[in-house]
Amino acid sequence: MKKYNKLDKQISKLPNKVLWCKKCVISNQRPRIIFDDNGICSACNNLEYKKTIDWLKRKKEFEKLLDKHRGNGKEWDVVVPSSGGKDSGYVAHKLKYEYGMNPLLVTWSPLKYTDIGIKNFNSLNDSGFVNIKCSPNGVIHKKLARLCFEELGDAFHTFVLGQMYFPVHIANKFKIKLIFYGENGEVEYAGDPKSVDKPFIDFLDDKKWVSGYLKGVTIDELIKFGIKNKNYLSEKDLFEADLNFYKPPSINELKKNNISKIYYYNYYHPWNPQENYYYCTENTGFQANLERTQGTYSKYSSIDDKMDGMHYYMRFIKFGLGRCMEDAAHEIRDGHITRNEGISLMKKFEGEFPDKFFLDFLEYLDINEKEFWKVVDSWRLSHIWKKEKSKWKLKNPIK
Repeated sequence: MKKYNKLDKQISKLPNKVLWCKKCVISNQRPRIIFDDNGICSACNNLEYKKTIDWLKRKKEFEKLLDKHRGNGKEWDVVVPSSGGKDSGYVAHKLKYEYGMNPLLVTWSPLKYTDIGIKNFNSLNDSGFVNIKCSPNGVIHKKLARLCFEELGDAFHTFVLGQMYFPVHIANKFKIKLIFYGENGEVEYAGDPKSVDKPFIDFLDDKKWVSGYLKGVTIDELIKFGIKNKNYLSEKDLFEADLNFYKPPSINELKKNNISKIYYYNYYHPWNPQENYYYCTENTGFQANLERTQGTYSKYSSIDDKMDGMHYYMRFIKFGLGRCMEDAAHEIRDGHITRNEGISLMKKFEGEFPDKFFLDFLEYLDINEKEFWKVVDSWRLSHIWKKEKSKWKLKNPIK
């Protein structure tokens, strides 16, 4: 594999030979994924394992956890990080209306809302929730997004940082000891199989967060690199308080308030994104797009942010795994489509360039089209891509 002088530390750990799961449509290029001796990915094996779970027992554990943290009705007793999408809406609505909790929804604003995204955000709040939303310093956020695009291959990473850490700051501020995410991506989308029996991630183990979810680099390391190597980022741009929500509260503060864990709803209940969508259309006013999302066939997943499409496109460039693959792989596991149908959908939509908001993306990052493609091509790994007649093609596409 060609050596890449980039900050994303996942790249160097990828296998040199591309293999495709024999049950779904994911490859071994997803970071932390494990394939067994039969060529089956960890997400598919997790699905088989989940068939053996005593979900009634898990539900009782869930109710016991909620009772432990249940308030007196005068205060919020659980934080739910929420974009207004189907998954966080499903979790929040279930917690409040089925289990009698009083959730506080916390949102780190998308880079650029889509019309349907802001509509769904408002609809969820209108279904009976209080929401605290942070819109970060736009000057800093845009420069960090550009830095993340160039050196991590993902401008969307600035959203990931804030949506991960800002809810913990709010929980710490209001001394709310329970935080609930929807799904553990390592379990649902294929990652570390050791995560399958863990109901939470310990937030005090920040190194695991950084290595597992943040591409192996902290915001401080990222900024230090940017100041040294980029002419568009300097210390005078940065006000320390504006950077606080890109990183966790201090360990001492979290320990003092006994806040150390983020729980996963999918540990306690079966997780099905399509069913979440149907539930939210009936209960939170959630609406899908009228047309399919570029790069895939679905209309209801990750539609909040105009930058979503480029996030998935860059993942396709970096790993050969795009948006259609993710939708199809999960729907194959959930029994909604067959593997052959998934492959057909991938051949039709996988890697489609998301041009609908392309100009918005260039404007947001303050780059031109030539600069954009230079960055894109710098992320093409030699064991994934080849060039034929001036066109890039995957070396080993799914068949």
